[in-house]
Amino acid sequence: MKLKPLGDRVVLKQAEVEETTKSGIILPGQAKEKPQYAEVIEVGPGAVVDGKLVPMEVKVGDKVIYQKFAGSEIKLEDTEYIVIKQDGILAIIED
Repeated sequence: MKLKPLGDRVVLKQAEVEETTKSGIILPGQAKEKPQYAEVIEVGPGAVVDGKLVPMEVKVGDKVIYQKFAGSEIKLEDTEYIVIKQDGILAIIED
C-alpha cells in the first residue's frame, strides 16, 4: 500500500529516536521526545493558486525540519508517517 498526497501535502517518515543521551543515560519510552526532523517519502503535485499550479519546494529523499504538532500522524502497515502541508516544513537539511 502506498500513500499519495494531494495538493501541497507531503508524506514524512519521522527519524528514529535515540535510545540513549550523549552522556550515556538510557531513556525509557515515555521520556523520549519525538524529533522534529524527518525524511520526505512522497510529495503531492503542488497547490493551485489563482488557477496556476505552484510547484513543490521539497522532493522525495529530502531531510526536513517541520513544525511541532503540525500534520496528521498515520500508521500504515506497522510504519508511522506524518502527512503535512508544505508550509508546515521549516527547512531542508543539507549535508
